[in-house]
Amino acid sequence: MPRRKRVYDKRLKPDSRYGSVVVSKLISALMQEGKRSVAEKLVYDCFDIIKETTQKGGLNVFEQALKNVSPLVELKSRRVGGANYQIPIPVTGDRRTALAIRWIKDGTQSKKGKRMAEKLAAELIDASNKTGVAMKKRDDVHRMADANKAFAHFA
Repeated sequence: MPRRKRVYDKRLKPDSRYGSVVVSKLISALMQEGKRSVAEKLVYDCFDIIKETTQKGGLNVFEQALKNVSPLVELKSRRVGGANYQIPIPVTGDRRTALAIRWIKDGTQSKKGKRMAEKLAAELIDASNKTGVAMKKRDDVHRMADANKAFAHFA
């Protein structure tokens, strides 16, 4: 069997306003068709909206939301003897952040009727208060992992 291609670490540059790599990841996730400046404006507008509504820093709310939404375990499918099992596996490092950002983005895009910056701000505020679509997704994943704990020995 041939070896797989080596995967190199991709170093992201910190964003210009906050100097944060995590904000840069959010911007990259929201970017469409390579329009980074549009995505940056969206995120910075969102942080300004958060500051107006909660009187807290947009970056603080974002970091709290990420911490709340980040999953501790996820499910991986594994075929054992003709049957597929969902096996709970602990999530580490960058994958936790990536999943949290993806779920926040999906929760934002599922809402209708407002500007994207307003929807993102609402989702981040909800996530920092442990409510919202992204938190529901995390709780569902944790519940499924808990239900499939019996298959953990297949990992």
